[in-house]
Amino acid sequence: MAAFAPKSQVRVAVLGATGSVGQRFVGLLEHHPWFQLVRVGASPRSAGRPYGKAVRWMQAGPCPSAAASLVVQDCEPARGVDLVFSALGSSVAGPIERAWAAAGALVVSNASTHRMHPEVPLCVPEVNADHLAQADRQSFGSGAIVCGPNCSTAGLVLALAPLQLAFGIRQATVVTLQAVSGAGVPGVPSMQVIDNLLPYIAGEEDKLESEPHKILGRLSGTGIQELAFPMSATATRVPVIDGHTEVVSLSLVGDPTPDAVAAAMASFQGPEGIAALPSAPARPVVVLAEPDGPQPRLHRGMENGMATVVGRVRDCPVLGTKFVLLSHNTLRGAAGGALLIGEALIARRG
Repeated sequence: MAAFAPKSQVRVAVLGATGSVGQRFVGLLEHHPWFQLVRVGASPRSAGRPYGKAVRWMQAGPCPSAAASLVVQDCEPARGVDLVFSALGSSVAGPIERAWAAAGALVVSNASTHRMHPEVPLCVPEVNADHLAQADRQSFGSGAIVCGPNCSTAGLVLALAPLQLAFGIRQATVVTLQAVSGAGVPGVPSMQVIDNLLPYIAGEEDKLESEPHKILGRLSGTGIQELAFPMSATATRVPVIDGHTEVVSLSLVGDPTPDAVAAAMASFQGPEGIAALPSAPARPVVVLAEPDGPQPRLHRGMENGMATVVGRVRDCPVLGTKFVLLSHNTLRGAAGGALLIGEALIARRG
């Protein structure tokens, strides 16, 4: 995989292209060395209009000119597309994604619809790229569906994976402080979140308590065997634009020292070849030495927003170990993470 590059440009569609994550996809694809954006799909109210006219562009910098000239289509399967990135809402994603897979496309989804389906890999490539073999065993058609995790789960499992490898996880708790961009567009009303904290996000805690078990599990001949350990989550929304902060406490086998825990995370690289993919960070986990990090405004952009940034690794008097992590929710936790999955799929299939 280290020397791999596709022989020709991979033709890509983005579904839900006018939304917040869809816009991230469009921006990241502008100069991608492997992928060519050939189709943008959205709701009927946007279909038939040039993307640049249909979208309310909310990313830094202008809308890419090549994407702006594409006419928005519906989200139904079409010829001439090899790889589909789905930023559709979970309420509509299921049948549309299955239809694309049945038509022969590789679908990488940000929706929760298929994440826990037993045939579908739930993938963070540095952690479980081997699970992509499960895409060859699906019953959706000649294509396949692969899911990225919840935006908070994505950052969390990058920190947990090296600790499971080095020591073993007995149990864990996490409290999230999630950015408002995670709620999409138009998102959380300003009068609710400014000067405030919202101590409940519907559905988030269930995902945080279930998805890590699948991602950290083992692929066998019968499917993915989940890693079983008690996991407790509390999800909150805070007035930060981008970057989910998470406060983690966990019990590790052998009760390692904070220095050993920090070293295990800082040295983590993941499977051979993943670091050579275009969207992969050089350091999947960055461990900070300063006592007051990570901070969203200062650190969410590290490794182009694709790293989990960890700080305050220390002893926990209850469980043994605790630390604070930060990950960029619309990059590593959504569009950037999905692009990395797509790259791993294309590299694996040659």
